[in-house]
Amino acid sequence: VQLQAFGGGLVQAGDSLKLSCSASGRAFGNYHAGWFRQAPGKGREFVAAIRRSGDAAYYVEHVKGRFTISRLNTKNTVYLQMNNLKPEDTAIYYCAASITASYSAHYSNAERYIQWGKGTQVTVSS
Repeated sequence: VQLQAFGGGLVQAGDSLKLSCSASGRAFGNYHAGWFRQAPGKGREFVAAIRRSGDAAYYVEHVKGRFTISRLNTKNTVYLQMNNLKPEDTAIYYCAASITASYSAHYSNAERYIQWGKGTQVTVSS
């Protein structure tokens, strides 16, 4: 499966953005999906993940209540709705696909993802 993330941009603190990750190739419904981000000078950070069926979602603590991950397998797309954005959310956001077993135990581990899309830049000004 090939992934492409888009929807980033420059916004002000408190604004919202919705990122999309479009998949092509094999049926995206066979893959769990995650969003990661990397801020300047920092390592890659897990943000959110969703099981392939969409029946469970996971978040890093500091985005809970602000970010929502969802998916439409009929459209081979995963979304990340980001509300009340903060300057510390500034980063390049990447989507990734995983087929790992026991996903609920490994969703935040980037090494468990086998395919990554090119990132999309999100910049939040104060």
